[in-house]
Amino acid sequence: MKTKKKISITLIFLFTTILLAISVYVIYRSIHRPIINIDREEYPVLGIDISAHNGSIDFTKAKSDGVSFVYIKASEGASFKDQAFDENYNKAYEAGLAIGAYHFFRFDINGTLQAMNIIKCIHGKEFQLPIAIDLEEHGNPATITPSVVKRLQDMLDYLESHNYPVIIYTNIDGYRRFVEQYFADYSLWICRFTTPTDDINWEIWQYSHNGDIKGINGDVDLDVFCGSKEEFQKWIDKSIF
Repeated sequence: MKTKKKISITLIFLFTTILLAISVYVIYRSIHRPIINIDREEYPVLGIDISAHNGSIDFTKAKSDGVSFVYIKASEGASFKDQAFDENYNKAYEAGLAIGAYHFFRFDINGTLQAMNIIKCIHGKEFQLPIAIDLEEHGNPATITPSVVKRLQDMLDYLESHNYPVIIYTNIDGYRRFVEQYFADYSLWICRFTTPTDDINWEIWQYSHNGDIKGINGDVDLDVFCGSKEEFQKWIDKSIF
């Protein structure tokens, strides 16, 4: 009888532990995977942004799942090129998606050299969306604001001198630190897991890092355009190069 009692207590303990672990996991995911229900009537134009870490993507399936545009990582710093950029571009082009290229901006590298890098990476390709400069503190060394602003300005100046349209991607902290005072006239792609406040004028809103889209294995970043399908087409017409 004592043995059966010990077994019962052990099973109860294991069951309780499993329930506790599941509860902790659910709470963790709810914190780190905020779920935002987008009003698709208000934001009918859905997009994704991807890089090599997303693996092989079936863009035709993604398009059938409602995706209208894709931003593809092209480059980083002065010399890095995303290994999947060409393949992702070709597949997205064949699927008929509106395409943009993005560059991860390095705080500690000359801005002109970074501009030259992405131009080299995208040469010979057609794009419907502005070049996006990914401006974020995560993944960058601690650098004083004036230095970052100077290097970013150099990159923007070089791209604009070569007639490339530009949009700046950042989160709310990056916006407050770098963009609001220095680059407010540029188109903005904001990363925020709650609805952007009215004091921020944005063109694209990245609202999730954990999207579930057909043709993509695992989580993917989700974005929406600020406007109707007709307004999106007009934006494309101004941005195409």
